[in-house]
Amino acid sequence: MIQRRAFLLASVAALAMPGRLAAQAQAQAVPGSRTGIRIAGARAQIEIVEDSLGIPHVRADSLHDAFFGQGYLVARDRLFQIDLQYRRDQGRMAEAFGAAFVAADTAARLFHYRGDIDAELAAMPDGVLDCAKGYVAGVNARIAELEADPAQLPLEYAALGIRPLRWDLRDLARARGVETGDADDEVRRARLAALGLLEADRLMSPLRPAWDFRMPDGLDVAAVTEADLGLLAPSARPQPFWSLQLAELDPEQRHASRFAMGSNAWTISASRSATGRPILANDPHLGIGSFSPRHVVHLTAPGLDVIGAGAPGLPGIMQGHTDRFAFGRTNSHIDQTDLFVLRTAPADPELYWHKGRWKRFETFDETIAVKGASARQVRLRYAGGRPIVAQDTGRQRAMAFATADMLPGALMRFAIIAINLATDWPSLMRAFTLHVSPTNFHYADINGDTRWQVIGFAPRRPRHDGLLPAPGDGDHDWNGLIPVAELPSLRNPPEGWFASANQLNLPKDYPYGKKIIGFEWSDPFRHDRICEVLAAQPRHSINDSISLQQDVQSLPARALVRLIPRQVSPAAMAAAAMLRAWDCALTAESGAALLYEMVMPELLAACRMALIPEAARDLIPTVNLHAMLAALGAPDARFGPQPAAARDQIIDTALAAGWQKALERGGPDPALWRWGTLHQVVITHPLQAVPRIAGLFPRIAGGASGGDGQTPMARGLNVRNGYAVTHGASYLQVIDVGGWDNSRFLLLPGQSADPRSAQYRDFYDRWLAGGMQPLWFSRAAVDANAARRLLLVPA
Repeated sequence: MIQRRAFLLASVAALAMPGRLAAQAQAQAVPGSRTGIRIAGARAQIEIVEDSLGIPHVRADSLHDAFFGQGYLVARDRLFQIDLQYRRDQGRMAEAFGAAFVAADTAARLFHYRGDIDAELAAMPDGVLDCAKGYVAGVNARIAELEADPAQLPLEYAALGIRPLRWDLRDLARARGVETGDADDEVRRARLAALGLLEADRLMSPLRPAWDFRMPDGLDVAAVTEADLGLLAPSARPQPFWSLQLAELDPEQRHASRFAMGSNAWTISASRSATGRPILANDPHLGIGSFSPRHVVHLTAPGLDVIGAGAPGLPGIMQGHTDRFAFGRTNSHIDQTDLFVLRTAPADPELYWHKGRWKRFETFDETIAVKGASARQVRLRYAGGRPIVAQDTGRQRAMAFATADMLPGALMRFAIIAINLATDWPSLMRAFTLHVSPTNFHYADINGDTRWQVIGFAPRRPRHDGLLPAPGDGDHDWNGLIPVAELPSLRNPPEGWFASANQLNLPKDYPYGKKIIGFEWSDPFRHDRICEVLAAQPRHSINDSISLQQDVQSLPARALVRLIPRQVSPAAMAAAAMLRAWDCALTAESGAALLYEMVMPELLAACRMALIPEAARDLIPTVNLHAMLAALGAPDARFGPQPAAARDQIIDTALAAGWQKALERGGPDPALWRWGTLHQVVITHPLQAVPRIAGLFPRIAGGASGGDGQTPMARGLNVRNGYAVTHGASYLQVIDVGGWDNSRFLLLPGQSADPRSAQYRDFYDRWLAGGMQPLWFSRAAVDANAARRLLLVPA
């Protein structure tokens, strides 16, 4: 990939030149002139105005060409990122990287939709398919440019000796992604039930709302083993390079990662807003430390005017606003997966018992090309479209994995387009029928209407609750989906605001038993702190939202401080004194914050030993933070004959151990401790383990961070792997609904993944400082801040 500034600064005279000669002519251009590039796939000229912050604004004459521009720009800035994901989704890693990826490719192909792809595409709403075609054509147009001049390819390709794959529209509907959901939780609960210790699971995974475990009729919990996860177990799918850490995740880390990737969002009505217009704020919490999961762009065409952040490789804008409404999202924990135990025939393992008769697995044979070795032949099995992830012919047993992603119509890769094309709430509700991923959708429009709507595929379970594996004889099968209109929603609440942060937010009168959505939700700490702040503000401003997104007040820290015994041992006195004097703000400069982060893992480990029966500890590697604090706040017989005294001793011991660890990590002088010294934001290439890659892509580092995974400014970490930030809000937005040019955003670390680009890390320092930047939208504002112009001309 050539440098962005060099790529864009050229004269219109370059139109007559092929790609490389045009690039050579660009150095003599002046800012504001237009670079012209002839390119195949566009239907008419497309103008791209890039503002001084590096955000491209695509101006096209058709919806197809607007999305063509997005595809082209994403491929320009993030080609290797989207190409790598495309390879993974298609199960084509082994052909580039060797036999170590055959298992991963097998799993990826197992999650390819085996129904009628043409029917899937034909059923999409008007305009959506043409936009998707434009996006794919834009990606391929950029790849074609680079094929003509391989010297301009992103640096990874020469280092690895590979070339990018051309995209196929049908693959966007075929590849559904390897989704493990809560399969390992279901297996763990069955194994605990076999030990008579299922209730202990609540300390690791509290059920929200309160719920009694219901054993599915006919389930033999004693027969369930870890082997039933089959291809869903990370250990079964080794993935070298960037996923070494992921492949080695233990059960505790796997469980925690599902709830770490959350988000914050709040919507303020005009009556509560200092602007007199609604405000919508959103900061999606995704992985930090590698490729940026968002790319910002503005798309305009007749019938379309939308700006915000998209996921590279996914057409459309996921968080942002149109000229009519603003929208944001957080995860909603709909349970979309189930393991089903199938009985296979003793004489023919290709037969399984279902609804009173033997049925034959649907089988598909695939050939996996392998670099440096002969191709591998694999047979993939399905039971009624559900992938078979494990089979034990000796036990006449197979495991079918039901996932919403594999259902007909589960076209998540097209859903965002439909949302972007919507013009009002009714058209959004129609777009939501394509949206598979479980989401709290936030909405505010120029008429002052504000809404929250749960969207996503929610399976109907007639005879079980999804918490344990279920017999696969047909009696427990899903029987359709809960319609979006029947999922929880809210409109213009009297409080004048609402917020979501992945917590349990289903209405109290929601019929849980009849319409099960799920029972595993994130701890409420971020949400409760957001509500605490919003409730205290009679008029909420844009700057108030910006400040709240940077808030590092820790509610768990407050709870811990309240629990410190009045009398502590000499070994715990220094820690108790420092924490009692602390304001519970996890700032980067705080020494008490560092101490707190040392104490809490000690407390979690001690409570696990005290509260989890010994026979269950191998299956319950950790306890939930919220459940632990609740237990400590009201100690009961689980702590022994003198619960309060035992509780106080556990806290005392954790304080003393945390103090010693703080001395080790922070140094001998507590006055010099700083949480940010340990809690760093480091960005490396995901293939950093490959020496050739490490030498080409310099680390982006040096930034100290406050917060942790439970503060509104979410900066999560994995203590087992150190204290660096591993997840958080790499993209943030605060939208002034109707006063669009007043909106603000941030992106980490920059638009481009190429170290030769000026946009490789230009947002890193701004992001660390919380320095929100203007998200220019009106034509006048964009033109006033234009830095470069690019004209794509049909070849």
